[in-house]
Amino acid sequence: MSKKTPWIGTSWKMNKLRAEAQGFARALAASPFAQGQEFQPFVIPPFPYIAEVAQILGGTMVKVGAQNMHWADQGAWTGEVSPLMVKDCGATIVELGHSERRTHFGETDETVALKTQAALKHGLTALVCIGDTKAEYDAGQTAQALERQVRGLLKYVAKDALGKVVIAYEPVWSIGDGGIPATPEFANEQHIKIAALVKNLTGGSLPILYGGSVNPQNCVALAGQSHIDGLFIGRSAWDVQGYIGIINSVMESLK
Repeated sequence: MSKKTPWIGTSWKMNKLRAEAQGFARALAASPFAQGQEFQPFVIPPFPYIAEVAQILGGTMVKVGAQNMHWADQGAWTGEVSPLMVKDCGATIVELGHSERRTHFGETDETVALKTQAALKHGLTALVCIGDTKAEYDAGQTAQALERQVRGLLKYVAKDALGKVVIAYEPVWSIGDGGIPATPEFANEQHIKIAALVKNLTGGSLPILYGGSVNPQNCVALAGQSHIDGLFIGRSAWDVQGYIGIINSVMESLK
């Protein structure tokens, strides 16, 4: 990973009010890491704050994203947000297929495939989450679950994915309250398998990030693994100093 440009970012999920979002963005913009050339920072706020966060971080290296989007450009989809709207607000990446979307909101491998295709059509980077459930993990079916999801997300874009798709491996059993982080070694093993499948399907490589209870204690060990191309951080990065701290630790360790 030291020869790569790691992606290090966070999704705020359904957290922060407007002033908090602005404060985070301003503090990040003022930090030296906002202009870092050695890694790719990114922040994914809730929909109402994308435009303001993108404006504050304009002129920095920080990519701003959306947490979801519809696959259609427009239409009678009450409550949904289109790729064009995401772009219009200043976002350049879109998070797709998070396990919470799959579990609670009916996201499927097919809708993730359609959304990934739509993201690339409109010049957005698709940050697609994949992960095994606790039941799949306990049954020894992690590899099969991840293969199904990788094939799904690349269903319509395999030939166009290089440089446009980022994959985040987030074991469902490691996310949120009570989440147990995967060991760096286990995570790396899955990344090796994912990378091999990606090579087979696309002919090249895509950045594969690890997410799932990433914290100040495990970030360096995770980032140092051979096939972990970055970190997708949750609650440990919701405070801007926590995010900056993890970036600092990881980048110092990779020197």
